[in-house]
Amino acid sequence: MSAPGRLLTNNRYAGPVSNFGIPIAAVMDTKKDPILISGPMTGSLILYSLVFMRYSMAITPKNYLLFGCHFVNECAQLTQGFRYLNYWHLGGREKSLAEGSPSN
Repeated sequence: MSAPGRLLTNNRYAGPVSNFGIPIAAVMDTKKDPILISGPMTGSLILYSLVFMRYSMAITPKNYLLFGCHFVNECAQLTQGFRYLNYWHLGGREKSLAEGSPSN
């Protein structure tokens, strides 16, 4: 098998690369209306990424691609978590309603 073929079938490479769909979706979601954010799901994804960032550094050899994937996801989920808290618990919803924004 050629070198690129071996690279794509290597689980240490293919798994994290396919896993990058999660942080890409999370980064794209930062532009959506905060009313769509699920607080429990965001909290779960924050913990999920923390666990896998730790795991990627605990195994031998260290998996920096997996770490990078979950680091990006962690940052995106923390952003979403702040947006959720701001909208539902820190007055963002009331401010949005006062401004006549379509989200309610």
